[in-house]
Amino acid sequence: MTAVREPRLEPVAILDLRPTQISVGMREVKAKREHWRAERAKKGDAFLGKHMIPVILGPKRRHYIIDHHHLARALHEEGVKKVAVTVIANLSTLDRDTFWFVMDNRDWVHTFLDGCRRPYSDLPKSVDKLIDDPFRSLAGQLRRAGGFAKDTTPFSEFLWADFLRRRMKRKAVETNFAIALEEALQLAKSVDANFLPGWCGPVSDE
Repeated sequence: MTAVREPRLEPVAILDLRPTQISVGMREVKAKREHWRAERAKKGDAFLGKHMIPVILGPKRRHYIIDHHHLARALHEEGVKKVAVTVIANLSTLDRDTFWFVMDNRDWVHTFLDGCRRPYSDLPKSVDKLIDDPFRSLAGQLRRAGGFAKDTTPFSEFLWADFLRRRMKRKAVETNFAIALEEALQLAKSVDANFLPGWCGPVSDE
């Protein structure tokens, strides 16, 4: 099936967008809210025009987001009602089981929570129902701090989040994010992380 990117000139209501992941990092959302406030007054329309939300048209022609979940949640919390979308593929003719099979096969859905796979029915019905995962926030900040390189692997930051989750305590991340980031930087440079996308730890001469 050929993917067709089809910009929608008529904006779609943010709360009509269906998430394809269960969680986001709320620190990431907060940062995007602050960035939007800085852009809104002078460049708001231009900003939204450059940040169209990529979606898949699913059964009942619902719009399933496959990227920019953090941005969509941030815009919603800032009172933005509608956004422009780009249709990556039209799967609206598929039955529900086939739809999710194709979504999984194309790495367009991530049904994991706290490192465990959950049923598709656990996906939130709207972006305001996305759950906070502090390790996703930590992974995002880790990348920006140079802990790993940006990579095209789908959901790469969730892979890093789950790597950190298995080695750090959630309470430590929530209590002192700065210290948690220092620990995460050390873990990111370890050989244990060399299977992860974007790993840039030291390479042995051997």
